[in-house]
Amino acid sequence: MNELSQIYTELGNRFYLHLSAISGDITPDNAQVLWQDIAVRYSEDQRAYHTLQHIQQLFGQFKQIKHHLNEPDIIALAMYYHDVIYEPTRSDNELKSAEFAVEVLRPYLNVEQCQHIYALIMMTASHEVNVLAEHDRYSDAAYLLDMDLSILGASWSAYEKYVKAVRQEYIHVSMADYCVGRTEVLKGLLAHPKLYLTDHYYDQLEAQARDNIKREINSLLHLQLNE
Repeated sequence: MNELSQIYTELGNRFYLHLSAISGDITPDNAQVLWQDIAVRYSEDQRAYHTLQHIQQLFGQFKQIKHHLNEPDIIALAMYYHDVIYEPTRSDNELKSAEFAVEVLRPYLNVEQCQHIYALIMMTASHEVNVLAEHDRYSDAAYLLDMDLSILGASWSAYEKYVKAVRQEYIHVSMADYCVGRTEVLKGLLAHPKLYLTDHYYDQLEAQARDNIKREINSLLHLQLNE
């Protein structure tokens, strides 16, 4: 079994476990249909970073912080669906992903659970937790957002692979325009008092993430000067 097949199998099994933990109506066959749809979408040609490997990386983080979560199965489902719709030329991917998740999960989850997943996915657009969220849900949402940004605090070699994958997804944008746009995004991240909302991720990744981002900005500046 190659690496991608192994990821597909592991994520598919995990999907059923998380969904069946909070739904008495789901069958293995139902779950397999939902999972295959997810897998097909994360394997689309326009993706280089937002792939099944990204979901696998998130679950690597999930295993480390699961004991902190109040509703781990809800967070897991939000992870599966948060990038299920992804088109680099559009700016409403999170909205479309949230709407898609509710549509396909509605037969198996109650209204409140669907609304919660919708809200979590929408938070990944701004990477800000809804301040009106209940304390337990605020904490869970904070962990979800920190997991999604954990790649920023990875080793430089892993961060470089992430940078190359993001560039590949925006290959339709000229290098000059990409450098300008990407630099703005990165400077916006650095402007936040804290990149990570939870103590766990702040203590472990904040310093490395800021170093990585500054290093990428310098690289983009070098590219611009040599254009």
